[in-house]
Amino acid sequence: MDTELLKTFLEVNRTRHFGHAADNLYVSQSAVSARVRQLEDLVGVPLFTRTRNDIQLTATGQKLVIHAERILNSWNRARQEIVVEDVSQVPLTVGGVPSLWDVALQDWLHWLHSAVPDASLQVEVMNQDLLMRRLQEGAIDLAFLFESPQMAQLAVTEVFAVPLAMVSTQPGQTAQQAISTDYVLVDWGTSFAVAHARHFPDAPSPRIRVSHGRVARSFLLACGGAAYLARASVTREIADGRLFLVQDAPEIMRYAYAAHPLNPGKCDLIVRVLSYFTADGGAAGSPAK
Repeated sequence: MDTELLKTFLEVNRTRHFGHAADNLYVSQSAVSARVRQLEDLVGVPLFTRTRNDIQLTATGQKLVIHAERILNSWNRARQEIVVEDVSQVPLTVGGVPSLWDVALQDWLHWLHSAVPDASLQVEVMNQDLLMRRLQEGAIDLAFLFESPQMAQLAVTEVFAVPLAMVSTQPGQTAQQAISTDYVLVDWGTSFAVAHARHFPDAPSPRIRVSHGRVARSFLLACGGAAYLARASVTREIADGRLFLVQDAPEIMRYAYAAHPLNPGKCDLIVRVLSYFTADGGAAGSPAK
C-alpha cells in the first residue's frame, strides 16, 4: 500500500477539510480527493461522510485511524533505521509535549546533538495522549511529559522541575487583581489545575483559556493581562519590564518526567542522553538531582 494514501487520510481527518489538507501536504485539492477515493476503493467502504462544510469519519474510518497511525509509525521507524549508514549510530526517536520543548527540551536537543554524536535523532512534538500511544506501540524511544505514566512496561524518571509564576503586564498588581481582570488560564495539566483551584477557590471564570504557555505569553505581550507561565520562559520579558511578577501569588511547581520502554538495546544510550538533566544548570527549570 502507498503510505501517501494513509498520510493523506490522516491529514484530512486532522483538518476535516480537503483544501487545508492539500495545503499542509503541498499537493492539489484534487490530488487529496483522488487519494482518499483510492484508499476507499482499497478498503471497500467510505471512510468519510461529506456534506457541505462538514467532513466526518465513518465508523470504518474511525477504526482505520489507529491502524494507519501504527503503519506509518512502523514505516517511519524502519526507514530511520535503514537509512542510518554509520553502523556506530543508534536511531533514537524522542518526543515531548509542546510546553516542555519551550521551557527545557530545546536547549537539551542542542546539547544532545553535540554531546551524543552516536545518536541518530528523530524529534516529535505532540500531546500527552498521542505520546502515550506511541510509547505503547514502540514508535518512540523516549518521551517527556508533565504527568507520570502509570504503565508497568515503562521506565519513568522525574527529570526536572518547572517553576510556574504568575506574571502580569501591569506592575504592582495583587494576585486577586490579576485573576479578576484579563486573566489567561494556561492548561499546565491536572496537578496544576488542582493547585490553582486550591489557591484561588473564588476565582472568576477566565476570559481566555489556552493549552500552551507560549501562546499565553504572546497573548499577554500583545493584549495585556496575567497568567501563570514558566519562569524560564519569561526571564527576558521580566528583565525588560514587559512583564512583572505578581509578588503575592504562590509559585506552583510542575515536574517533567521522562518515560521509555524497557529496551535493553537502548537503555545505556537513554541514560546518557538524560544525564544532561542531572548536571548542574542542565535544565531550563530546576534540574532533578
